[in-house]
Amino acid sequence: MNKVVLLALISTLSASPLWADHFKGHVDVKVGELSPRAAAGQTIFNQNCGACHGIDGEGTHAGPPLIHDIYNPGHHGNGAFSRAVTKGVQQHHWPYGNMPAQPEIGFSDMAGIVSFIREVQKQNGIVKKVHNM
Repeated sequence: MNKVVLLALISTLSASPLWADHFKGHVDVKVGELSPRAAAGQTIFNQNCGACHGIDGEGTHAGPPLIHDIYNPGHHGNGAFSRAVTKGVQQHHWPYGNMPAQPEIGFSDMAGIVSFIREVQKQNGIVKKVHNM
């Protein structure tokens, strides 16, 4: 009985555009020219975050894409990324489980990572939207 309910839930969620990309594991990300800070952040991101969040933030089956509208600056401000790295974050949008803190990423590295994420989001049409709860 529980398997039937779980399969029905997965089927329903996978039909939603928000969840659909995550069941296939990634979204297509285009990366154009980056500022020097964002280019440095891209290197740090891909080395430290890419295993779960995908190269250039496209997502994997282990973690969500960050170049996605749900992470637009109006819903997840820059501080949300820093807090996720320093404190970890409980699963709340996607079916990947909790993200542990990443103590190997320093404060100065975060400025580059956030610049990289925001520049690539903009290049992919992701802009700030007012968050309504």
